[in-house]
Amino acid sequence: MPIQNTSAKDRLLLAAAQLLDAAAGGPVSTRAICERAGVQAPTLYHHFGSKQGLLDAVVNFGFTQYVESTDKNRADADPVEQIREGWDRHVDYGLAHPAFYVLLYGQIQPGVPCTLTSSAEAMLLELLTRAARQGRLRVSPAEAARQIAAANSGVTLSLIAQPEDARDLAMSHQVRDALLAKLITDEPADAPSSIGALAVALATALDGKNEQLTPVEQTMLREWLDRLAS
Repeated sequence: MPIQNTSAKDRLLLAAAQLLDAAAGGPVSTRAICERAGVQAPTLYHHFGSKQGLLDAVVNFGFTQYVESTDKNRADADPVEQIREGWDRHVDYGLAHPAFYVLLYGQIQPGVPCTLTSSAEAMLLELLTRAARQGRLRVSPAEAARQIAAANSGVTLSLIAQPEDARDLAMSHQVRDALLAKLITDEPADAPSSIGALAVALATALDGKNEQLTPVEQTMLREWLDRLAS
């Protein structure tokens, strides 16, 4: 039955979302989308340019809900705890919307970053930068973000592939905790093993904000800090 009582653009988004979810990763035709939305194909092309443009918009909308469900205004909250919570929300989102999630992460092209997930990745990097400035990161924020994003999406895809009644969320928690323990330290600042974390903190604090050193001096300092961090 066609969707009623909303704009043609919104009907197309909702129809595509419903059909994608029902298809569970299978193909969805332009004809089926238009019939469900109660419009003709030219209307779809007018609003989205192509069927792929519509599917991209649906996926972007779905993932935006995940991103906006996180509280970006908790500047006083523990960034590590926010990362932990974000990991779990990421997994929950993938399991609740497997068709969307597989479209996001399961159909990548070599050498082509996924632009649709960039807002979530930027939030993760921001949290890790805060943790680094607190002297709690053993590696650079960018490196930590790469590792967390890769592990988080890998665990989610693995869980999606399992039968629903056999999914073990404890595995997600184990991977999350092991990775965060490897990347993050809460040792006292005067502990010998925290020297690397302090080097990462200083490098992060100086990033793009130091006008007292020449470019050559900044390069040398960066090299020394990278050595200490590793």
